[in-house]
Amino acid sequence: MSDRRPLDVELVLVPVDRSEESANAVEHAAAVAAEYDAAVHAVHVLGEDVVRAIETGVVDDEDVVADSDAIQESAHDIADRYGVALSTSVAYGFSTKMKLRHPGSVVLDTAEELGADFIVVPREPVSGDPGEVLAKAAEYVLLYASQPVLSV
Repeated sequence: MSDRRPLDVELVLVPVDRSEESANAVEHAAAVAAEYDAAVHAVHVLGEDVVRAIETGVVDDEDVVADSDAIQESAHDIADRYGVALSTSVAYGFSTKMKLRHPGSVVLDTAEELGADFIVVPREPVSGDPGEVLAKAAEYVLLYASQPVLSV
């Protein structure tokens, strides 16, 4: 029996927002990373409401940063528990200028840019909460990703 694994994983990508499902996805991403001695990258995907508020100056940038920091801190806590390295970024999951920019495409673009080998996406109920932007991203990522995808 060979020690060869069917997957060679060095970087696991997980999109995050304010939802509980997102935190669960980070748990799964960290568990996969720990199993493969890989790192995790959590991308905080900003939704349409937040992006529009930023672009029109309706929301204080410091509020957006504080929200993102809290999400990233939670992801770091989870990664630390699993003993895996975590990097983070923030991405606009919507654009008033680019018609094809949406949360699913942002996840796949980020995966390509970072060279992610595996993606973990949260399946979220469509609750209408503006902080939960990944509800429809999972299906898109499952359909179009070239990497293995775990939907949790």
